[in-house]
Amino acid sequence: MSLKNGDLLLVVANNTPLSGAIDRVTQTPKSTHYSHMGILEKSGKEYWVLHAGPRNGSERIRLEEFLYYEKQSGQEAIHVYRLNGEYRRSIPNAILEAKKWLGKPYNYTYILSDERLYCSDFVQRSFARDSIFRLEPMTFVNPKTGKTDLAWQDFYKQQKLEVPEGKLGCNPNGMAASSKIEYIGRIKK
Repeated sequence: MSLKNGDLLLVVANNTPLSGAIDRVTQTPKSTHYSHMGILEKSGKEYWVLHAGPRNGSERIRLEEFLYYEKQSGQEAIHVYRLNGEYRRSIPNAILEAKKWLGKPYNYTYILSDERLYCSDFVQRSFARDSIFRLEPMTFVNPKTGKTDLAWQDFYKQQKLEVPEGKLGCNPNGMAASSKIEYIGRIKK
């Protein structure tokens, strides 16, 4: 598989509490299982990942470093998605826009903020000018129980916040379900 500028890297969810909680409440009819994402930037012969993560907030790191840290945190698979033909024109602007968000701290509340970003929020904002990805009402309801997922109840209780059910946001599974992108393959580590 040949990686291209603007490819989206989606990290397969694992069984850690947060990764699992994200995956449980964000399923789509496509049934993907992702908990993190970033944008690939190809600069000459080098590959970089632009993303927002808990370790350093919004950052630009080498692809090898991104893969290393994901593997260290128990993430075994990275899937590559690519914008479909007509939408690829958005990539140069999206990468420039993504670089404007670098240095912002990570958003641990997952409530939209211009001061802090989470991974899919970072990607959505980067492509916002061309409306590649839409914000949708968020849900924290576990589809198996029909009630707010217990992990999310505890998560927001610890932050002394209400669960932001119905507030606008985005998530890796929802974005992977977009008809504007297609699955390309898996990065083998």
